[in-house]
Amino acid sequence: MAKKPVFEQWNVERSSDLYGIKNWGSGYFDVSDAGNVVITPFGENGPTVSIPEVIGGLKDRGMNLPVLLRIENILEHQISVLHDCFNSSIHELGYKGEFRGVFPVKVNQQEQVIRKIAEYGKEHHHGLEVGSKAELIAALAYLEDKEACLVCNGYKDQEFVDMALYACKMGFNCILVLEMPGELPLILERSEALNVVPQIGVRIKLSSRAGGHWVESGGDLSIFGLSTAEVVDVLDALREKGRLDSLQLLHFHLGSQISNIRDIREALREACRVYAGLVDEGAQMKYLDLGGGLAVDYDGSHTNYLSSRNYTLKEYCADIVETVMSIMDEREISHPYIITESGRATVAYYSVLLFDILDVSRLEERPVPETLPEGTPEPILNLLEVYNSISLKNLQECYNDAIYYRDEVRQMFRVGNSSLRDRSVAETIFWAIIKEIALRVDNVKRPSEEMAGIQDSLASIYYANMSIFQSLPDAWAIEQLFPVMPVHRLDEQPTEKVVLADITCDCDGKLDRFIDTRGVQRTLDLHSLRQGEAYNLGAFLVGAYQETLGDLHNLFGDTNVVSIHVEPDGSFDFVRELDGDSVADVLSYVEYDPKAVLERFRTMAERGVREKYITPSERFSIMKAYEKCLRGSTYLKACGSKTSC
Repeated sequence: MAKKPVFEQWNVERSSDLYGIKNWGSGYFDVSDAGNVVITPFGENGPTVSIPEVIGGLKDRGMNLPVLLRIENILEHQISVLHDCFNSSIHELGYKGEFRGVFPVKVNQQEQVIRKIAEYGKEHHHGLEVGSKAELIAALAYLEDKEACLVCNGYKDQEFVDMALYACKMGFNCILVLEMPGELPLILERSEALNVVPQIGVRIKLSSRAGGHWVESGGDLSIFGLSTAEVVDVLDALREKGRLDSLQLLHFHLGSQISNIRDIREALREACRVYAGLVDEGAQMKYLDLGGGLAVDYDGSHTNYLSSRNYTLKEYCADIVETVMSIMDEREISHPYIITESGRATVAYYSVLLFDILDVSRLEERPVPETLPEGTPEPILNLLEVYNSISLKNLQECYNDAIYYRDEVRQMFRVGNSSLRDRSVAETIFWAIIKEIALRVDNVKRPSEEMAGIQDSLASIYYANMSIFQSLPDAWAIEQLFPVMPVHRLDEQPTEKVVLADITCDCDGKLDRFIDTRGVQRTLDLHSLRQGEAYNLGAFLVGAYQETLGDLHNLFGDTNVVSIHVEPDGSFDFVRELDGDSVADVLSYVEYDPKAVLERFRTMAERGVREKYITPSERFSIMKAYEKCLRGSTYLKACGSKTSC
């Protein structure tokens, strides 16, 4: 009983409200009059691109879902709007310093992402933040703007330090941030050996903390950064070496996805006091790096929920500029360059995971017997009596009795006192009771918690052609909410309450928590499937972290990746297509040699011919199928696709 009553006057506006697309879409996504999700990269008055049209173009080119769709214009706009908002606040408030954004490479290390950020960020002097040698190597190859900041966080060895110092020598604005006290002697030693004057920063452990999934990033016991005592030791060591002028940056990181602006302001005030203290000590301070934290409003509620934020980008920028300015003016200190490492907010909107639904599983409508044969166990007779006595006045009582008698039947079955057929009849009656209660529960003024969630227990299961662990790992690991909705048929009323299951063989491979402005929904409203017709969904705002955190659960690899660029006239180009991992690719990741695997199977097939299990011609067909599967995608081909079924 996962279906909802059908209303005659359904329209695209109701679908838009149901899925909250105008709340979380940040102006980049909307629903067209035809009932399709459209991309609006230039704002509501600009051209639109239909996502179903993009999917059609992919299939015409022989590429199946799932696909990670990247919209380049959105990435470009997010970088621009961040700088525009900061620069506007700087101008309005009379701030004397400048803003320098940097993108933390760890948020999305994919080559195309870093290349485009460096390209689009060049006019704004938008830089990169790295936390490992590999990220530094990538950044140095793509960051052409020498005015942009290259911030080196993370733990460092000599190779890391040397590479950063060579970058300084080449004219990069490269800053080595101390994560632990032992890094300073190494940096000073290598800078002297390489004849380079280093730019040094310190990461401070603030006492301020924020709520959310990443609360451990801040506070006195954070594993990152230096205590105030250790910062003083750094000052003394630099002074002794005559290198106090090298200390130019103060860095702190409150955490990712900070939903409450008050937490940001409190931490910033504390950091500004530390910055002022460093200036008092004689350090030639220049940069104040707030780290990340700028949240994405995933659920569109505009609150301090974990998946939202209670501030706008304009408020965020204005609060930061005003806080820094007020404390620096009070201490008569020059206004520093303000650096933020906004990663999530930069790339989240840029990517959409598109996937199709393969099949559905739901409770079957089975007739309830009017009478039961002689000898039927008493708990089953009682279940039938409960079914026949259901009314609005006794819903709770009927619910409690149904649970009790069902459990009695199960216990009898376990000890051998009832048959398989008995249990089948009991289950049929029990679920008929639950369905009848679900039809009436909305009319109960104050239902119990169990009763209130009864409709969710009847949800259909839609099998999605993707892996949660590969493409939406945060949804599994930390229960991050992402907007999920159909990308077509939005002029029709969705009539099914649904839980999404992926195609991994794991009970955790499911989505059963969905965005809602009042909290979290346990089911998603979707349309009934049509025989032979594709049904396509999108998971939105997935550009941050998901690609590089994904794992190979059940050996499902990377999906296909497609990038589009939208022109001002509404046309769009497929500017980049990357094939997803083949079966051979993922086998090689876990130390198989695909050629050796093929040869082993070939030997086994030949043995089958020799032992007369198969004929030589059958061997040929089997080997052909095996090789095709080895070269093919790890994902499935859904009915309704032009290249399947």
